[in-house]
Amino acid sequence: MCKLITSAAVAGAFAVSTAFAQTPAPAAPAAPASPLSFNVGVTSNYIFRGVSQTHGKPAIQGGIDYAHPSGFYIGAWASSITWVKDFLGSGSVEVDVYGGYKNTFGGGDWNYDVGYITYNYPGKNGATPTVLANPNTQELYASIGYKWLTAKYSYATSSHFIGWYGGPAFDQKTRGSDYLELNANYDAGNGWTLIGHVGHQKVKHSVATAAVTDASYTDWKLGVSKDIGFGTITAAYTDTNTSGTCGAAGGTNAYCWGNTGAISGVRGPIAGFKDVSKGTFVLSFLKTF
Repeated sequence: MCKLITSAAVAGAFAVSTAFAQTPAPAAPAAPASPLSFNVGVTSNYIFRGVSQTHGKPAIQGGIDYAHPSGFYIGAWASSITWVKDFLGSGSVEVDVYGGYKNTFGGGDWNYDVGYITYNYPGKNGATPTVLANPNTQELYASIGYKWLTAKYSYATSSHFIGWYGGPAFDQKTRGSDYLELNANYDAGNGWTLIGHVGHQKVKHSVATAAVTDASYTDWKLGVSKDIGFGTITAAYTDTNTSGTCGAAGGTNAYCWGNTGAISGVRGPIAGFKDVSKGTFVLSFLKTF
């Protein structure tokens, strides 16, 4: 999900008359900040909670946000993806729609945010395999922050979380899957920001089987971003503690995904399997306006 960034345009006027050349005209009032903001970006690898959504390939992304002065907001964001097509045969776009309320307190040092988000995958094939539920997911989220540190909790209210089934027979719902994360964005000055993140994804009812490991895991990220005037460049390294093997013909890691088929080990060997949860370096560019 994208971050909301708004900007205000400040106009000044300075008039001189022949009679009072020494007296400047008063500056025009600042134009009010627009409640709308837009963002576009590109990334070398779309990572969601430590897991590649593009099989390690680049993605194009963009969104729109509306922020009311009271603190209420709504927005939408989209990205190109590959994993839904990998599993279901079609569906190459993710569209997130969200809304909530956020504000500050304690002199502005503290902040909070509560909201609801839906992850949607239009164009997915209706012939869902038995190992993958409908990937469309809804979550409630809440965060509390102090200066440059933020803790956030997300809870899945949809029947399934991002297509996962639970249980050793892959027949249980995964409603109640949750994600707890701690994020740090430290302003180092001169447009530089130091980035740190650690999170734990719990997939409800997920258990290790003879074919696939437990889908729950912990992820982390370290990086830096630089405001270069016409946009922001971010470089980061991300990794997870997922286990299991992954090879060209499949493996036991729950995040060993094939580019033409299904979860590793469940539907037999399919060429093109790749560990989408392994450590990787990501470079991205974001422009907000």
